[in-house]
Amino acid sequence: MTETKTITESVHVQREGRVAWITLDRPPLNVMDMALLHELGKVVHHATVECDIIVFQGAGPKAFSAGVEVKDHTPDRVGEMLSAFHGVFRQLWRADCLSIAAVHGHCLGGGAELSTFCDFVIAGESAQFGQPEIKLGCFPPLALVTYPALIGPRAAVDLILTGRTVGAQEAKALGLVTQVVPDAELEPAVQKLIAALNEKSHAVLRMTRRALWQRSGLDFERSLHEAEELYTKELMRTHDAQEGIRAFIEKRAPVWQGR
Repeated sequence: MTETKTITESVHVQREGRVAWITLDRPPLNVMDMALLHELGKVVHHATVECDIIVFQGAGPKAFSAGVEVKDHTPDRVGEMLSAFHGVFRQLWRADCLSIAAVHGHCLGGGAELSTFCDFVIAGESAQFGQPEIKLGCFPPLALVTYPALIGPRAAVDLILTGRTVGAQEAKALGLVTQVVPDAELEPAVQKLIAALNEKSHAVLRMTRRALWQRSGLDFERSLHEAEELYTKELMRTHDAQEGIRAFIEKRAPVWQGR
C-alpha cells in the first residue's frame, strides 16, 4: 500500500509499506529554513517510529540541498536553528530504522551533513558534496563530529578547513558515499537497495547497525553537544564569524580581522 501525504509546501512524505520517502522541496536548491527544519523534525519523528527504512531526497533537477538558510546563522537565531537542525540527527541516531540518502546535484553544508549521516548514500553522477561554512567564518558542527569517524581526521581537515567541493566519485573514494550511479538510475538503485534490505531481518539489521556505531568509538551525543557549545559560545562571539555571515547576506567580500 502506498500513501502520499504532503506535510508542508517544502517537506513531502511518501509511504511505501514500512519505507518513508522524505523529500525536501524548496526550489531551486532546497535550502532548509526554520519552517522546513521544524517540519522535517516532525516528519522524522513519525517516520522513525513507524518505518523500517527512511529515504531522504531533494526535489527538482538542481540539488539534494544546498544547506541551511544563512540568515538563520545570525547570533539571534543560531540557537533555535541548531536545536531544530541537530534535533533531526539526534532522532536518527537514537532510532532503530535504517536511513538512505538519494543524492543528486548540489549537496552542501547542512545538506551534506544530512546525506552523509545516513547509513547508505547513493549518489548520482551529478552530485557535488562540500562544507563551505569556513568561507563564512564558521564551521559545520555536525560534520566536525561525524567526518573524522567517516573518512578519518586527515580527509576531514581537508574538506572542512578548505571548504572545497568534491564530486560523487571522489566522495565515494573518501568514504562519504556508498555507491555512484548515473542520475537516471538513482531511484532504481535506491529501490534495489531497499529490496535487498527487506530480504533480511530488520530486527537483526537494527541490532547490527547499533553495534557497528558503538564499536566505532564515536560518542555522538556528547561530541555534538560539545561542538554546539563551541559554536554558540565561542565561534559566534568572534568578529569574523559575524562578519562572514553579514558579508554573505549583503553579497560582498568579508573583511576579516582575525578575532
